[in-house]
Amino acid sequence: MASTKKKIVPLSDQEIQTKYSQFQSDLQAVATKIGELEAEADEHSLVLNTLTEALQDDPDRKCFRLIGGVLVERTVKDVVPALQTNRDGIHTAVKTLAEQYENKEKDFETFKQDYKIRVVGRN
Repeated sequence: MASTKKKIVPLSDQEIQTKYSQFQSDLQAVATKIGELEAEADEHSLVLNTLTEALQDDPDRKCFRLIGGVLVERTVKDVVPALQTNRDGIHTAVKTLAEQYENKEKDFETFKQDYKIRVVGRN
């Protein structure tokens, strides 16, 4: 049976520090984006809850929607499906970003193991 051990490319201490910092930055950026998108999805849900009540009362009721920086007049029955589609798209994006985060985190852990990096606790 052949060994399937991966060959580790030797890096200088500076290169290891740079790559370590890059992993941390990437993980932080993805986590921040996930947080932003989750907040946006929550806002969509809040608006949808309000408009769903209006949809039942009067589907032709006027409402206003901001599209690309322009406030547009629409009816509730036109806006609700678009908001639902947007919210669903945001949820899909969050799932994709969460998968990317997990993969990046695994790569980071592998990197730390390969180069025997231990985080020293700060007091």
